[in-house]
Amino acid sequence: MAPMARMGTIDRRWFERVATARLAGADRVLPRLSRAANHGGLWFATAAVLAAAGGPTARRAARRGAGALALASLTTNTVAKYATRRGRPVVDAVPLVRRLAKAPHTSSFPSGHSASAAAFAAGVALESTRYGALVAPVAAAVAFSRVYVGVHYPGDVLAGCVLGVGAAAITCYWWPPRPRPVHPLHTRADAPTLPRGRGLVVVVNSGSGKGVPGRLPARDHLRLLLPEAEIVVLGPQDDLGALLDDAVARAGRLAKVLGVCGGDGTVNAASARAARAGLALAVFPGGTLNHFALDAGVAAFEDTAHALEHGEAIRVDLARVRDEGERDVAAFLNTFSIGFYPDLVRIREGLEGRIGKWPAAAIALVRVLRTATPVHVRLDGRPRKLWLLFAGNGHYQPDGLAPTYRPRLDEGLLDLRTVDAEVPLARLRLAVSALAGVLRRSHVYQAERVRSLRLTGLEGVDSLAYDGETAPAPDALVLDKRDRALTVYSPAEAQDEFAQRARTATAAIAAGATAIGARQAR
Repeated sequence: MAPMARMGTIDRRWFERVATARLAGADRVLPRLSRAANHGGLWFATAAVLAAAGGPTARRAARRGAGALALASLTTNTVAKYATRRGRPVVDAVPLVRRLAKAPHTSSFPSGHSASAAAFAAGVALESTRYGALVAPVAAAVAFSRVYVGVHYPGDVLAGCVLGVGAAAITCYWWPPRPRPVHPLHTRADAPTLPRGRGLVVVVNSGSGKGVPGRLPARDHLRLLLPEAEIVVLGPQDDLGALLDDAVARAGRLAKVLGVCGGDGTVNAASARAARAGLALAVFPGGTLNHFALDAGVAAFEDTAHALEHGEAIRVDLARVRDEGERDVAAFLNTFSIGFYPDLVRIREGLEGRIGKWPAAAIALVRVLRTATPVHVRLDGRPRKLWLLFAGNGHYQPDGLAPTYRPRLDEGLLDLRTVDAEVPLARLRLAVSALAGVLRRSHVYQAERVRSLRLTGLEGVDSLAYDGETAPAPDALVLDKRDRALTVYSPAEAQDEFAQRARTATAAIAAGATAIGARQAR
């Protein structure tokens, strides 16, 4: 017997075993589960729950899972099924109670449901083994259900699972997973120990601040974690700069620690003031993306509270923008750019929650390039015509137009990336390279790490962007760094997201019990 015929015989034999099996409760559960996974509905709903109820890791897991599912589904239904044309199993041996009301008529090989289930579970697991462990049993049950209800052979299911896992792995080519933030490269620093937040002054930007999703606003969350801290909330009529200046003066008289809760722009404003005053900075991630907080290892309020309790901190470089007279124009913790990069980021961030970071970056690039105008500048005296110039405070990974994270924050170098507008067909080559995921090998794109950079000939540049903020561009400027200028609280080891949420829930329950006891006492 030929090998393929022998495999087909084994496949049918195992199908008959499953078809005649009687599993307690399975006749009611598995057919419903199989129908729920039609068109990826079960997995998109799971992704929505993860994104809404989870933290940053859960949201990344949801995006990668959905992206892997879309890739696996596209490959299965447009290529694989039409290449094989295998007939569906004969369902005579399958009991009527578990058969689907409407049997599929497409090719049996491979199983699309199994491919989608495996792709979603593997994509989630690439970002979080914990969430992956929760999703994997459901994915396995969906894959098994396709044999149990009689619409696929076991071989179809196995092939679908292999295809799905492969689709999840391919997403790493364009969008590398963010590593677990164990901070092996960060330089540790001594910092004051502030039990219960004693001596800490925290400025909360209520416009960007957020606490535990769906449970606590930022102010109440901070009061639970740090009951002895002084918490100042930015009101609708308040000026953030003036409020920070006042907080810096009070923090200097107390424990010499300034706290800030808000997004990257708010953290930027606090960091420059803390560095000038010689204060340590406690960052509570209260924005939408919190790029700096994640790179510093404080993904949640609990991370910062733990670091304050134990006096754990790291050293961070502060990048500077100075004019020709060496006067400070701005400082940045994350990124600086001129050209179309701010518009690129704005469009990308609006799309990436639905389709993932790399596809969003590619689509945003195509949109921006249609109306963008190149800028003429001199880089260290060399004339250049550029679509954009990007400078990161430290080496961002991955390379390309969708940088995600930095493994360290004190390497003393700027991550310089430029897109050349003088290369023939530059826009077309840039778009094709980005869509194909090979931008790093394109002659249009250049990346290097430099100690400083002098920009002149900026008369045609209206503004520059840094950490989500904008400022008028001078005719000439210098980018450089203040090495390890800032001490930022960060736990020595990454805190587990599940443990963070458990601690928050426990604190909320304890606070509620205290409040109830106080009312009863009255």
